Order: sequence, then C-alpha cells, then structure tokens
Amino acid sequence: MRNSRELLITGSTGFLGSALLKKLPQSKLLGRSCPVNFQETVKNQFIKREIAANVDYSGCFEGVDTVIHCAARVHVMNEKSSDPLQAFREVNVNGTLNLAEQAAEAGVQRFIFISSIKVNGESTSHDYTFTSDVQPSPEDPYGVSKYEAEQGLIKLCKETGMELVIIRPTLVYGVGVKGNFLNLLKLCKSALPLPFGAIHNARSMVYLGNLVDLIITCIDHPKAIGKVFLASDGDDFSLTRLLGLIRKSMGKPARLLPIPPVLFALLGKVTGKTAVVDRLVGNLQVDSSDAKELLDWQAPYTVEQGVKDTVDGFMKSE
Repeated sequence: MRNSRELLITGSTGFLGSALLKKLPQSKLLGRSCPVNFQETVKNQFIKREIAANVDYSGCFEGVDTVIHCAARVHVMNEKSSDPLQAFREVNVNGTLNLAEQAAEAGVQRFIFISSIKVNGESTSHDYTFTSDVQPSPEDPYGVSKYEAEQGLIKLCKETGMELVIIRPTLVYGVGVKGNFLNLLKLCKSALPLPFGAIHNARSMVYLGNLVDLIITCIDHPKAIGKVFLASDGDDFSLTRLLGLIRKSMGKPARLLPIPPVLFALLGKVTGKTAVVDRLVGNLQVDSSDAKELLDWQAPYTVEQGVKDTVDGFMKSE
C-alpha cells in the first residue's frame, strides 16, 4: 500500500528536493529528510549528513524502504576547482555509491536516482531525439559523473537485489529556478525588445511539478524497476515561444526582434561563448514516451501552467 511507504530524500532543502518533500503529504506518502549540510525535522527525525565516500549513514535507513537521491554537486558556473571532474566524482559518484551501498545493506528496497539528461549529451538535431536506450555521450564533467554513478548503481543493484530507478530530467524550471532560466526571466522583465524572434529551435524541458509527480509515480510502480526515464513536459519549446509565454505571463507584449540565428552562432565564436549560445539557440529534444507507456504517466501540468507558475514566483520574489 502506498501509504505504508517510508522514504529518505537526500537534498531535501534543494530546488527539487524541497518541492518533492512538500508534495509528499498530499500524496499520502510518509517522508523522511536527509538534507546535505542542513538539519531539518521531519517526523521527529534529525538527520544531517554530507554526500561523500567516507560518511557513515548509520541510523538514516531505519524503517526506510525507498531512497530518493536528489542531492548532487550540480553544474558550477564559476568553477574554482583545479580538477572539476574529480570534484564532481567525489560527490556524484563516490558519495552516491557509498550511500547506495549502505542503503542496500540496511535492506532498502528501492533506490531512485535523479540523474541528468547530460548523460545523453548536450544537443540533438531536428531528425535525432534522445531516447532512454541511446548510447550515452556525456560531454562535461557533471554529465560524466552522473553517467559513472548510473553505471555503478546498476552494478551494485544487480549484486544486491535493490531495485533501481533512474530519472534523467531535462532542464527543470519552476518557482525558485536559478541559472540560465532565471536570466531569461530577468531579461523578459525589462521593457527592452529582445533579439530572439527568429529562434525556432526545439528544446525539451520539465516543469518542477511534473518532475515531482513522475518521481512519486516511480516510488512504488512495479514497472519502474530497472528502467531509465527521460523526464520532460512532452511539449518542446523554441526560444521564441518560451520568451513569448514568459512575457505573456508577465502581462507584457512579446517584443521579439527576428534576428537570424546565424548571427548568434557568429557572436558565440567571437566571444568564446559558443556553449552558452548553443544552449539558447540549439536543439535538445528527448522522447519521454517510456514513462507514459510503462507507467501510464501523464504530465499533470501544461507548459503554459508551468511557465505562469514560474513567472508568478519570480515576480513575487522581486
């Protein structure tokens, strides 16, 4: 029965983890929190641990049958480490496998790993879409670390019998979003015309509420075991459409100038920001049909609802 599940969530103070923890009571699920570098009370449990290879998680798994591992060292905009790959591996690989090994030893039944679409790669073309069974091709240290963690978890779970579910989200947006999406919100808030009216690319994204719903579905669904799910809203954006929806949600006209995409590519080369430009004007599409077909899962929120909620949260915080 779903209401008998007891969970341990890592990273429960983060963008995804906090949203998941908030939603769990509405789903009749019991929740226990295991934040990173933060102490929180959930069901009178006080748990504070880092995600690292040398941490003892004794006492964290008492009564727990499902771990949802959201905590990670994420993409760092201003990387200061002299060896970024090793820094990512310390947390995302070594820390994750240490956590999973101790979970298996404690008798945890299911381990849900929140990975990243970066395991698949950085971009697609109009005639090529990422699927869950495509050959992984991570290109940056973060993506490599998530892929190595997946491989280690697959091996561990085969050896121990612990059930594994892997979810690779695309770009996640929602209230409290950071990074490039936050920068777009700030741009759209200004009254200035924006030069993105001719960017008809296609990028998959996933609204925070939809990702949380998928994770909750995977907690006890028998067909989720051993599967990799690519998480998206199932309704891909062009940059032009996204900015139009953001400004509409702000009650503003779109005011988008149709500057040819080739000029952005040239600008990226001149400034050495090709990767940044590619994330804006390039394609990254995923096929998330596995979740629909295997789990009978449908995204509960439309992209219009997701963008409006994100914008409303942003405007309230300004």
